[in-house]
Amino acid sequence: MLAVLTSGALVGVEAVPVTVEINTNQTGDFKLVVVGLPDTAVKESTDRVLSAINNTGGRISFTRTVINLAPGDLRKVGPLYDLPIALGLLASEGDQLDPARLDGWLIAGELSLTGATRPIPGGLALARLCKSLNLKGVLLPPESAAEAALVEGVRVHAVGSLGEAWLFLSGRKELPAVPPPPAADPAAPDDPFAQDFSEIKGQHSLRRAVEVAVAGGHNLLIIGPPGSGKSMISKRLPTIMPEPSLDEFLEILAVHSAAGISLPGGVTRRERPFRSPHHTISDVGLLGGGSIPGPGEISLAHNGVLFLDELPEFKRSALEVMRQPLEDGDVSISRSAGKITLPASFMLVAAMNPCPCGYLGDPRRECRCSPPQVQRYRSRLSGPLLDRIDIHIEAPAVSIEELRTAKPGETSAAVRGRVRSCREHQGRRFKGMAKVHCNARMSHALIQKHCAISADLGGLLQQAMEQLNLSARAFDRILKVARTIADLAGSEAIQSPHLMEAIQYRSLDRQVFY
Repeated sequence: MLAVLTSGALVGVEAVPVTVEINTNQTGDFKLVVVGLPDTAVKESTDRVLSAINNTGGRISFTRTVINLAPGDLRKVGPLYDLPIALGLLASEGDQLDPARLDGWLIAGELSLTGATRPIPGGLALARLCKSLNLKGVLLPPESAAEAALVEGVRVHAVGSLGEAWLFLSGRKELPAVPPPPAADPAAPDDPFAQDFSEIKGQHSLRRAVEVAVAGGHNLLIIGPPGSGKSMISKRLPTIMPEPSLDEFLEILAVHSAAGISLPGGVTRRERPFRSPHHTISDVGLLGGGSIPGPGEISLAHNGVLFLDELPEFKRSALEVMRQPLEDGDVSISRSAGKITLPASFMLVAAMNPCPCGYLGDPRRECRCSPPQVQRYRSRLSGPLLDRIDIHIEAPAVSIEELRTAKPGETSAAVRGRVRSCREHQGRRFKGMAKVHCNARMSHALIQKHCAISADLGGLLQQAMEQLNLSARAFDRILKVARTIADLAGSEAIQSPHLMEAIQYRSLDRQVFY
């Protein structure tokens, strides 16, 4: 007897439909054959499925059975087909589960030998697929169902075991739909160990640059000697980041779900990701890929922050692969298994020393580096990569007097309030534009529309461009930063102080930087 049901396969961070066809013959030796380009985990599923069915109280005929996973040219990866295969085998018997009851449901889940379900990656993507196919609903393990319930307009049922799914589909048990989880407050003021901007001593210009960068989503490079607070202030960026919208959070969750990684706050706390990979990371680890292409660090930082400490210590090849994602907001990966496009719209925050020993320009410590050593160290960063970093800021060493002061700095809550207001203003400005949520993502056409400056300011900018030998890309980025500074000041037009501040954030560029 033939049983047909619908499941899905992950391709990047999206799901595509997979039809599970199970045909049981009446004659022949007992054998389960899985076809449709399955990987090892899928081939091994037959042993898990047989044990799960036996421990659930079901039975199958000891005949030759063919399990086809269509389309046949798409590689099937992972154990998410355990549950649909088990239900299909029960339905193929006819007297245990009516095959017609499988119609309209998207089913996925891993099974244990006892028949209990285990979570699978991509629950959110499968719910989106169910919605696009206009199916009745989706059956998933409880952990995966929690994130799938965030997709509006999709009936999501959490099944804790094969037996529970069997009873539900046969009409012998009611299974309520999983409600969307309530959004939790992203702030945690009651946490005594929470990091806060008030702990930063001095560094007023650096704090200002960080606020401008976060308010507009601009890339930031911090240069300073050891102990100047580069890492300390960078790791407090999440405390001033505005909470993502529901659409942005679903994009974040989709990437992490496809990678099989849980968000620190779960599906209820809407927070932007903060990724901080070590400088020994490989090109594939940073960009994404592998034999089965999957998300890398730049995609896991989507709609959040990618922090690269000790930037020149990263492999040059790893840094150069970021150039295209920094410009386009996504990354395309081609492998023998196929080509995928992953989201990678992140804010890059990087920190570095001014020289190998770290004390170039420090009035209290002598630099031991020769000019060729300094040149080789700084030349690890290419000009095209620096062009894509909007703000370059120096972090001078903090004096002992500043460290001893008991007066705390401005709190994260105060900074976050200004950043949130600025981002809300940008949201209204770019309403209806899918890929533009902040000033840093403006296209050239949007720059011309929203960053118009007077003739006098145009002359000032031209003079700065010639003196600093800046590129055309840097020209656009100065205007974007000036637009953000004007937004923080509540000004509809870019004025001279806004442009001057934006220009001085490029003071480490090109000839001056090298």
